[in-house]
Amino acid sequence: MAQDQASAADLFRWAQALRHEDPQLPYKQIKERLLREFLGKPFPPLYNLTIPEQDARAPEEDWSAGLSLVRRGIQFEDWGEIADGILLSLEQTENYELERGPEGTRDKWHDRSHGIAEAEVQAVGKWMPEELMNLAERQTKK
Repeated sequence: MAQDQASAADLFRWAQALRHEDPQLPYKQIKERLLREFLGKPFPPLYNLTIPEQDARAPEEDWSAGLSLVRRGIQFEDWGEIADGILLSLEQTENYELERGPEGTRDKWHDRSHGIAEAEVQAVGKWMPEELMNLAERQTKK
């Protein structure tokens, strides 16, 4: 990953993996390691500043908190700013999970599918061909 141009999501996953390996690792040390690893490497592209899998862990306003810093870091070619943004998003996501618990353990108020599940099924049924629906259902059952 360090040889190729890393995306913002790649950097986030990298920092998250470090944190997963050692949950007591301070954010400051993660930043130092990120800078050592990526300093001098190509900057992430600006066209794709998302971390899609994080939407299942925390609300967008939490996991995307540092993306404006990442954008500014890319624009000014400053790895320190990029690292600060990645760590802010990581910290916000982790804090949300600590306060609210992991996905699936929250009450109905925090359940994102509550109140829309029926409408979602109707909407998908309108635009998704029946053979794709059957295929998706078979894959889900496996």
